[in-house]
Amino acid sequence: MEYVSRLFRQQLPAYLKALPVPSSLVGFLTLSVAEWLRLLPFLGLMTLLGYLAFGPLFLRRSRVRDRPINLKIQKETAKVVNEIHVEDLREAKKCYCRCWRSKTFPVCDGSHNRHNEETGDNVGPLVIKRKEL
Repeated sequence: MEYVSRLFRQQLPAYLKALPVPSSLVGFLTLSVAEWLRLLPFLGLMTLLGYLAFGPLFLRRSRVRDRPINLKIQKETAKVVNEIHVEDLREAKKCYCRCWRSKTFPVCDGSHNRHNEETGDNVGPLVIKRKEL
């Protein structure tokens, strides 16, 4: 523990005090190669800490965005298209899936609720209503 105490109380402050940090952004242009080499470990450590702190926030977004939506429905076809004729609707209201998680695709079975909880999405069904004349 004595080594850790000495590191944080004496060596680290002395190292930081000796770093050639200019007072303005333009000052970085005037640094010599030797000063850049002394500054390089510190900048590398700060970059690593920033990546570890903020990296997971940005990586999580890209992973969710880049994964496929349709995981299992009609994967052998190039494009999944469903036609529903309004004249064939027997019920006054019908819900159709837009999240691709429904086991009764294209009819919605409420699977979007679980999908929304897992991904933070806000998808819901397509609701088609028939007017009674």
